[in-house]
Amino acid sequence: MSYCVSLAFKRRNSFAMDLRSNRDRFLQLFIDGWKVFRDPELESRHTPAHYWREQMKALILYTSSEERQRPYRSLWHTLVLIQMTIFFASLWYGLTESIGNSVQMGRDLAFIIGTFFIVFKVYYFHWYGDALDEVITDLEAFHPWSRKGPGAVDIRAGKRWYFLMSFFLGSFWSFFLCIFVVLLMTSPMWVQQQKLPFHAAFPFQWHDRSTHPFTHAIIYLFHCLLMTYAIVWLLCIEGLSVCIYAELTFAIEVLCLELRHLSRRCHGDEEMRLETRRLVRFHQKIIEILDRANDVFHGTLIMQMAVNFLLVSLSVLKAMEARKDPKVVGQFGVLMVLALGHLSMWSLFGDRLSQESLQVSEAAYEAYDPTKGSKEVYRDLCFIIRRAQYPLIMRASPFPSFNLINYAAILNQCYGILTFLLKTLD
Repeated sequence: MSYCVSLAFKRRNSFAMDLRSNRDRFLQLFIDGWKVFRDPELESRHTPAHYWREQMKALILYTSSEERQRPYRSLWHTLVLIQMTIFFASLWYGLTESIGNSVQMGRDLAFIIGTFFIVFKVYYFHWYGDALDEVITDLEAFHPWSRKGPGAVDIRAGKRWYFLMSFFLGSFWSFFLCIFVVLLMTSPMWVQQQKLPFHAAFPFQWHDRSTHPFTHAIIYLFHCLLMTYAIVWLLCIEGLSVCIYAELTFAIEVLCLELRHLSRRCHGDEEMRLETRRLVRFHQKIIEILDRANDVFHGTLIMQMAVNFLLVSLSVLKAMEARKDPKVVGQFGVLMVLALGHLSMWSLFGDRLSQESLQVSEAAYEAYDPTKGSKEVYRDLCFIIRRAQYPLIMRASPFPSFNLINYAAILNQCYGILTFLLKTLD
């Protein structure tokens, strides 16, 4: 009897320790971010992508092989996939009840598209978890990218800026995420004819509160818990994805700084030759990690482009159909702003990556000093200049790259759709 009590006590303590550990993992980005913000001399211990990975591990939905080998992880991942599949199917079933109501159908389709985006990402990274983990590990190993020891270029300002950017973005996203989740949970209180946070339907009218109050309460709780869990996970994977490309942009900035300070840091031909060879390998490593990151996010980047375009087109269409109802126009206007904001964020980071990569050739040209170096040094610099003529891009073929030029093209296409709808409806 005492053995059973002791075993139960140990299991309870182990469970409590796991909860505290996951809580600390999830909050570490915000704790360290606040410390770095308060103390200008303090530096971050890890890359921002590392902190986002820790948050996904705290949610028990980081699907690398190493993580799945831990107790109950694989079972929990499978259970989450089943729950999300059931939830997604119930939204499609609920769409059949909205036939004939244009506004309700538009709202249902918007949630179906958004839910599909989350479900797709969960399934996608269930298969690409190891490749994602390798990219993050490489970034962590090379952070902060600069040469150690005497003569190293001071990059603390850039390192601090990128870390605080991740911290503030995560904080703002989390704040608005809480508001969004609360609005969804309470939507049956202010949306007519809606009894659940999402308009869903189940067999035997289980979702009907008047007929099956007990199952209705279970489904309501299921919606709230799964929705919160899925949206928080989406926040983490989006933050992780953005920070990977931001870290590569930071690496390019470090490369440019080291090239511009090359002649001042190196005092002999041999030292300069060794340093230029290191910078050539440095540049090559950035390109290799970027290619692997594009391969890892290939499917999700395509899906982001498609989903955002569908949401913008749908919101414009429904807003034009109900343009005499300010409430409906406002709802779909908010949806359009969210979709465009999400796409603009990715376009901004992609554009910054491309623009910074083009600065490498200029920095290599500035590194040329006719009074120093040898033919091998000049050959290495010419190699960097030639390779930097082509910008590094965030791309998922066959779609165009993510940058502000293509973002403006999408806006122009949406404006064309709006103009066409206005002429047709009038």
